[in-house]
Amino acid sequence: MKPILNVDEGATLTVGHGDAFAARVTPLAERLGATQIGANITAVPPGHAPYPCHHHYANEEHFFVLSGSGTLRFGADTFPLRAGDYVYTPPGGPEVAHQFINTGTEELVFLAISTKRLPEVVGYPDSAKTGVRTSSERDSGRFLVEDRHRDAMGYWDGEDGAAVHRIAKGS
Repeated sequence: MKPILNVDEGATLTVGHGDAFAARVTPLAERLGATQIGANITAVPPGHAPYPCHHHYANEEHFFVLSGSGTLRFGADTFPLRAGDYVYTPPGGPEVAHQFINTGTEELVFLAISTKRLPEVVGYPDSAKTGVRTSSERDSGRFLVEDRHRDAMGYWDGEDGAAVHRIAKGS
């Protein structure tokens, strides 16, 4: 096995939902067989966020902005982002919930690195959901429930993108 992968050789996935969420994600670490640390390159078009605002109870994430600009939602605060910025999001509750939003005019591109501890519990404050992952397999061992412990929900359920639109428009 070769221990190196050029991003041009990665298999890029498209993620998104509605008119607020969109990104191209190129997994890196998994392609090389990594099991303890995840890494990818994420490219977000202007006016979008790649994922809903969320926080991890088990895992920490690190990000390095390669190009573009945007806004980081972090807890109740927002911070401007630009190329060269390094972001750390620790495990914890809603006070460390985070979301990248491209508020610039060019693609926002960043390297994302995270631990891969299982089981993982993820909170989604904008939609009052909680996600649980019990397996490293992408589509197994994962389910989402409302915080009120009602019926299971899908990943994008309740994610209307209102905060993304508000921040992207500067209001």
